[in-house]
Amino acid sequence: MAVKLRLTRTGRHKDPFYRIVAADSRFARDGRCIEQIGYLDPAKGIDSAVIDEEKALEWLLKGATPSDTVRAVLSKKGLMAKAAEAKKAEKSKK
Repeated sequence: MAVKLRLTRTGRHKDPFYRIVAADSRFARDGRCIEQIGYLDPAKGIDSAVIDEEKALEWLLKGATPSDTVRAVLSKKGLMAKAAEAKKAEKSKK
């Protein structure tokens, strides 16, 4: 099962609101998800995104692949760097 961190669209017509979720890559965009890890309101910008850092790091360490937009949000929040450090620390323990 290939897990991706991606956006699912909610909200009204011409007023989008996105949830950041971990989902199987075979599921539809707005279909089933494994776990919700945050949300994004594009009207307020990437800086206003709310993410559960523990869940996001857990999924990244398990090998989940973020979409381009989610990668940008995680990078802005500093989570991609934390994940890289954690992976490096894991490798040095072995």
